[in-house]
Amino acid sequence: MNVVEIAQLAATAAEEKKAQDVTVLDIRGISGFADYFVICHGNSQTQVQAIVTGIKEKIVELNLPLKGIEGYQDARWVLIDLGDVVVHVFHKDEREFYGLERLWGDAQQVKVQ
Repeated sequence: MNVVEIAQLAATAAEEKKAQDVTVLDIRGISGFADYFVICHGNSQTQVQAIVTGIKEKIVELNLPLKGIEGYQDARWVLIDLGDVVVHVFHKDEREFYGLERLWGDAQQVKVQ
């Protein structure tokens, strides 16, 4: 499975858990630490945790590399490190505050299939 397929897999798994405004950004050439960001949010801590769990289960099921998960307990901004793909699952309030899409405004948006 190539890196863009992994990003789309994570985005689809997030959508299956009713994540809001799922966005995939192509940050190749802009970032030295990843190729794609997947950004989404949930409306409660419970939903954020469910989204993260859904993504993790799909990654583990397909035996893909999962380097780490940070922020799960607080469920305000959870980062899932999939190597060249970094997934950001926000609580709605945090997503609006940090505005990663604005910060990475030069990145191309990838269509989620």
